[in-house]
Amino acid sequence: MRPEDVLKRLDAPLSLRRRIGYVTLACAGLAGSGLIGVLWATEPGLPPRTKVAFAVLVAIGLCWAAFGGWAVTRRAPLFARDRVVAGWIGLGAWLTLTVGALVITTLRHKIDPSAIVMLLVLGILAVVNLRAARRARTALLRRKDELTQRHAPDGDDAER
Repeated sequence: MRPEDVLKRLDAPLSLRRRIGYVTLACAGLAGSGLIGVLWATEPGLPPRTKVAFAVLVAIGLCWAAFGGWAVTRRAPLFARDRVVAGWIGLGAWLTLTVGALVITTLRHKIDPSAIVMLLVLGILAVVNLRAARRARTALLRRKDELTQRHAPDGDDAER
């Protein structure tokens, strides 16, 4: 593959498959938030901690919906920026879940070891996902810069 072909692929917007995936993600976030919101609105006697949990779940669903909408509407190449943003959303959702779980277990004076293991596994996955996304973005940007500098139209190609 020629460097010009690689540059064209790097400058391309999202593929149809990824667009469909992000539209599906946005719809799932909206549907989840809507269903939880309807359940929250139709159950007047919920305990305060359940109301807080529902509010957090609605907010997380809306974040994923907004992210899906943002990714689909980008016309410029993202260079894995979408993966980095998704990684940060995932890490934020994990932090929120962890804080909520710790508050609830502290108030009940009962720590469930399986919940701690689950939170640790989810946290490790969130951090690994974010780190991989950031590395992928850095590699793509570095490769783009290398190809752009190597094939600059200023005539430096003859010297190399």
